[in-house]
Amino acid sequence: MEFITYRKFYEKDQSDALVEILIANGIEYETTEDRESLDSLYGDKQFSRQYFVKITQNDFAKVDSLLSAISAKQLESVDQDHYLFSFSNDELFEILAKPDEWNEFDYLLAQQILNKRGVEVNRDTIQLLKRQRIRDLSKPEDPGKVWIYAGYIFAILGGLLGIFIGWHLSSFKKTLPNGERAYAFQKDDRAHGWRILFIGMAMFIISLYIRISAWDF
Repeated sequence: MEFITYRKFYEKDQSDALVEILIANGIEYETTEDRESLDSLYGDKQFSRQYFVKITQNDFAKVDSLLSAISAKQLESVDQDHYLFSFSNDELFEILAKPDEWNEFDYLLAQQILNKRGVEVNRDTIQLLKRQRIRDLSKPEDPGKVWIYAGYIFAILGGLLGIFIGWHLSSFKKTLPNGERAYAFQKDDRAHGWRILFIGMAMFIISLYIRISAWDF
């Protein structure tokens, strides 16, 4: 069973709240933690902890529905001072166009505000925006020529960094909001990745053999 990242949080309380909902509804999950490095003003490395909540792809739609239902109840007592009421219609549509960048409550509130302003947002519109968002996020990214050149250089030098760059370019997939996985880079860049990976592995083995051969047993 493969668990895929459903949500990433920077506050543990938020990840714990989602976990409680998953447990209450009998949904299997997995949690992990990581640290994201930040450059400080003094040149030192500081770290921001990230909390990942993972579920199976088959449960993505179910959890989406659960969170939407919870947020819909909260809308009944929404504070009129909520910051979204100051958003323009275009800004509210931006939320609807990128639901993965907002929480469920803000997403539903944006719809409610638009409807109250006389701007109809029906189910067909929502589905159209979601499909367009998936298409946009599915598009391969450009890793940049610098990374490809660096990958070949490190691979030829026999460094593990070259092997990692090759693996990342050739195999890395991103998770879409619906739980599907898509290659992060286009076919030509993945081909470079495979070549970098094979060169890096071959050069690493050769350099390792040379070092072992030089040992005086």
